[in-house]
Amino acid sequence: MSSQARGLQNFISDLRNAKSKEEEQKRVDKELANIRKKFTATGKQLAEDGSNNSLNSYSRKKYVWKLVYIHVLGYDVDFGHAEVLALVRSTKYSEKHVGYTALSLLLRGDDPMMNSILNTIRKDLTTPGPTSSKNNAPTTDTAQSLALCSIANITGLELIQTLHSEVQHTLMTKSSTPCVKKKAALCLLRLVRTSPKLVSGKEFVAQMAQLLQDKHLGVLTSSMSLLYGLATQNPSEYQSLIPYAVHILGLLVLKKACAREYLYYRTPSPWLQIKLLKFLQLYPQILSTGQENDGQDQSIAQLVSVVSKILTETDVSDSINKSNADHAVLFEAVNLIVTWGSSGPAQLREGAMKLLGKFISVREPNIRYLGLLTMAKLAQLEGTADSIKKHQATVLVSLKDADISVRRRALDLLFVMCDTDNAERIVDELVAHLVLADAAIREEMVLKIAILAEKYATDLRWYVDTILKLISISGDHVSDAIWHRVVQIVTNHPQGDLQAYTAATLLVAASPRRCHETAVRVAAYVLGEFGFLVAERPGMSGEEQFRILHQHWATSDATTRAILVSTYAKLANLYEECRPLVAPVFARCKNSVDVEIQQRSAEYAAMREAFSPEAVEDLLREMPPFEDKKQSALEQRLREKEGEDSAAVAKAIRPSAAQRQRQQQSQAAARAAEEVAAQQAAEQNARNDPISPISDGSPGAGQLDRPTVGIPRDVIPAMRKAFSNLCTSPSGVLFENSLLQVGVKHEYVGAQGRISVFFGNLSKAPLLHFRAIVDDQDHLKIQKQGTQGLLDESDDGGCTVAVRTQAKLLLLVEVTAPFDDAPAMRVMFETEEGELHEYPLRLPIVATCFMEPVTLEPGAFMQRWRSLEGQDRECQEVVKAPPNAPAIDEEYMKRIANIITDGLKFGRCQGCDPTPWTVSGAATFRTGSKDANGNNINVGCLVRVEANPQAGAFRVTTRTLHPLCSKAVKNVALVSIKLA
Repeated sequence: MSSQARGLQNFISDLRNAKSKEEEQKRVDKELANIRKKFTATGKQLAEDGSNNSLNSYSRKKYVWKLVYIHVLGYDVDFGHAEVLALVRSTKYSEKHVGYTALSLLLRGDDPMMNSILNTIRKDLTTPGPTSSKNNAPTTDTAQSLALCSIANITGLELIQTLHSEVQHTLMTKSSTPCVKKKAALCLLRLVRTSPKLVSGKEFVAQMAQLLQDKHLGVLTSSMSLLYGLATQNPSEYQSLIPYAVHILGLLVLKKACAREYLYYRTPSPWLQIKLLKFLQLYPQILSTGQENDGQDQSIAQLVSVVSKILTETDVSDSINKSNADHAVLFEAVNLIVTWGSSGPAQLREGAMKLLGKFISVREPNIRYLGLLTMAKLAQLEGTADSIKKHQATVLVSLKDADISVRRRALDLLFVMCDTDNAERIVDELVAHLVLADAAIREEMVLKIAILAEKYATDLRWYVDTILKLISISGDHVSDAIWHRVVQIVTNHPQGDLQAYTAATLLVAASPRRCHETAVRVAAYVLGEFGFLVAERPGMSGEEQFRILHQHWATSDATTRAILVSTYAKLANLYEECRPLVAPVFARCKNSVDVEIQQRSAEYAAMREAFSPEAVEDLLREMPPFEDKKQSALEQRLREKEGEDSAAVAKAIRPSAAQRQRQQQSQAAARAAEEVAAQQAAEQNARNDPISPISDGSPGAGQLDRPTVGIPRDVIPAMRKAFSNLCTSPSGVLFENSLLQVGVKHEYVGAQGRISVFFGNLSKAPLLHFRAIVDDQDHLKIQKQGTQGLLDESDDGGCTVAVRTQAKLLLLVEVTAPFDDAPAMRVMFETEEGELHEYPLRLPIVATCFMEPVTLEPGAFMQRWRSLEGQDRECQEVVKAPPNAPAIDEEYMKRIANIITDGLKFGRCQGCDPTPWTVSGAATFRTGSKDANGNNINVGCLVRVEANPQAGAFRVTTRTLHPLCSKAVKNVALVSIKLA
């Protein structure tokens, strides 16, 4: 053998003795040129497959080995493939061995030359060697083994699809030797990983069951590798093989049925045990499904016995090799218990916890590492918290281990075992250890301390103090995400004194001249937002806040300075004494080389000159609450560092009781604030909106000592729509609930109108002391007539409205002056149960009711339009079309034109609109007032509605001689367009 490899050995020696990369490259190039020359064939020397017939076996093998070695060194080899294929076709083992090795390394599955060798590979794969006369078993399986190894290492979808059926046949045929079956199983696994849909589980599960009944442990081990790879892709398709796996595991663990050659330090085939346990971990519900299926009860009982025996009989051994093998099996058994979760037997969880507690205290670092890792997984199960807390002191000791990997696992376990009861102690211990921790683990410790402090803080002031400690101890490792989270939490929790406490604490923390820059950033932001809460305290005035922050200006980077500039602007807005201090800073920073600082300074400096004080106040007020995302930036950062399967990540994404309580409090506070704001807005709209259906009428005297039922909030949207419709239609329902319906019918001629109001009883009992009080208006003369007692103003008066009957109110009105609000009417009654109801309503009597249309020529319209220019005469507003409205087209504009003519009573002015997207109209507002000559006083009104189809919006412009008329017409036009 040494004589055959002499040329190769000399070549390798030359390369190893090369003193430089260039010398090695030169030697390789020389050898490649020589090999290329030897492989080149012409004439009769050229064989059909392209190889050189003149080369003998020794030379061909030597040169191919050299090519393989050159390829392994990283050099490109793009020739010699024909010689490789010639070696593969040889019938000699020595040549076939070299050929298949080179084939696996030098050729790819999509190489065109592979097609010429497929038949040879298929023949070697499916044709066993010569058989023995005794048992008809092959005496040699070298060709099959070489072919299987080569197929497994050659990539290429075409090759896989061509030969995978032969690999399966070789695996399942009875004539294959155990060695061939092992290689065939592993080869098929490699093919399945490359092409997952190659094997159908429903069809292959029966063949897998046959393989799991093989008595050769080597075949079983390889078959379990294949089964685990297949089941990982589709677990449900191989669930029926669980009893086979449990049976094999029982033979190995309970009966020790194992051939001597597979005993590893008296442990029966530990590798097979590990593969079986990993396969069973893919089925976490096996215990619950087994209890429902009587046929699997025996397997489940056997499995529980196997796991229990592994837990009880595994101990630390003097032999490192035996200890490693036993503990590898043990930790997979514990992982199986973790996978079962709460459905598994409680005694197994307790036994695993006791065993792991013993392992995390041994001196062997590998066992301690695995113990900490597995205990972190076990800690995720319900009911294990109390057991794990017993080992808290031992875990804290491991946090000071010399091995950083052990320290990381101890940190993970502390993170997982933390809860509301022990959070403060664990966090304090971690913060204390942070002072001594080396730089390699500090960033991870800071991140996990920050997450724990937020997750389990029953008092958020403790959380703020903890983050400040982290900044002071290891500020360089406190990422922006951590202090951003502090700002978010403080901003989103205005309840209590958290914001004031944080502002005062950070002001004190930033007072020393030597202060970490992260502390300056968070202090600058918080003081800019909430510094006013502590400005009245001694030594914390606005001027003092500026002085403390500005002392860090010279040592701060551009990011911090940008935050400081914004803070200075807010301080100057709040405190008059800070403005002369801030102005020079802005003046200097206008010429800063940093664009962000320059822009902020220039804008803040010019803000007071460009905007009104009210606008500046709005721009610089405190920021609104941040959006509360499902996953915080800290949790996302932890997920990126440790992966999805980490126990720490699983712990972090589960909200704690303290977090749920804070979230509920925040949601309740937000709902309360929204309700108060909505109620105030509704009340304000009811007072100020000239076409609101609700008036600002107040309860009558004598009713203040009794609770009064008002208009339900859920009825208001329908009321608003009904009122808007009545402004432009002659009749309709103004208000309706389960007790009462109010209908209106009105008609107008010139300055006079007749309004009939009907009050219908919809309840099942009479309405007592029913009254309707219409407030007098300066701009309206109103004559009132109604059902007897309906207009009484005393509390004891009123009429009775029987079931399914009506009370009627007739109003005769005459307008005497322009107006922009509708008359108020209060409806009051009492039910038989003594419940008082009072509904403040508005009657749909608006300025457009008294319009008379006018038709103008385009020239006359535009002349009057230009003559009415001026701020006091024009009202303009843009309104968006409703979200569910169709696209603005010509049909839509026809509806707008009908609103102007039929609803607002304006005459359409044709020809003065430059585009089809504009509607113009003119009308006269009639009044009953007389001028000095005895003529009625009238007001000319013009309106234009311009559409923007691309933006889906309308611009409404009105011009009249009287500002109230302009405003009134604009308001009615806006609500009518919204309902178009």
